[in-house]
Amino acid sequence: MTQLIYPEESYQIVGACMEVHTNLGPGFLEAVYTEALMLEFEERDIPYEINKEITIHYKGKPLHKKYYADFLCYDKIIIELKAVESLTPANTSQVLNYLKATKMKLGILANFGEPSFHYNRIVR
Repeated sequence: MTQLIYPEESYQIVGACMEVHTNLGPGFLEAVYTEALMLEFEERDIPYEINKEITIHYKGKPLHKKYYADFLCYDKIIIELKAVESLTPANTSQVLNYLKATKMKLGILANFGEPSFHYNRIVR
């Protein structure tokens, strides 16, 4: 049996996302869910950074091109928000790239665009 990575922290994050979706439902822009999730994280004392800059390295040298993860929670979990009809493999690849660039182990891809809140835990 595989042990979950950061189970308590991810449970708290997903719970906050579900609360936002329950209150707003689908149909808003990603920016609306981002702002609401910031408030929910603050209410629940979940530490976060928003639009966390991610530097990509090539042969040990930083590239000028940067990625920006929607959230970094607990200094170890990347959260990427979407507000789309359904998630695609490209969405998953985006989170995997963030994990690879940061050498972090867990990303949560959260989609607020579906009638029921949907998320994927992505492990590197």
